[in-house]
Amino acid sequence: MAGAAQLIMQGGYNGFSYADLAKRFGIRNASIHHHFPSKVDLVVAVVEQARTGIQGLIAALDQGSPDAMEQLLMYTGYWERCIKDQTAPFCLAAILAAELPSLPQEIVGSVRGHFVDLAKWLELVLALGVKQGTMKLTASPAMEAETFMAAVYGAMLAARAFDDPRRFSVIVEAFIHRIRA
Repeated sequence: MAGAAQLIMQGGYNGFSYADLAKRFGIRNASIHHHFPSKVDLVVAVVEQARTGIQGLIAALDQGSPDAMEQLLMYTGYWERCIKDQTAPFCLAAILAAELPSLPQEIVGSVRGHFVDLAKWLELVLALGVKQGTMKLTASPAMEAETFMAAVYGAMLAARAFDDPRRFSVIVEAFIHRIRA
């Protein structure tokens, strides 16, 4: 599924085919169809895999009280590394979100679910940061979570548009500085 994720990140839903995947992995189209009968099934599986990762982060927060600022910095650090080394220069769900009007409903549901899960995790992290005294918010944790998502995804877009990975760090660090207690 990693190969499909990379192709989606590069060209979106309509920018890849089973033939592209088959060529990349040196397999036949039929082998892919055996596991994923349709392209929709494949893309939903890729998005759901990302959602599972976020749901794991939410579960970890429910099981303990890790340092909230450290959690936020780990999240942004992940994207910073991915953008610099081009392993994942843009979020798969963000690429698909830009295409929502033209996507099949099954994919739309998974993409929206991804953002709902991410917003929930960020809201929990921000609320925990306030409780731990490491963050100060000017709005509710839910609103700050959406603002943070907009900053992160906007930073990804700016880094891509200007072909300058450092722009991601500068934008995200400005948000972190604003909420740091």
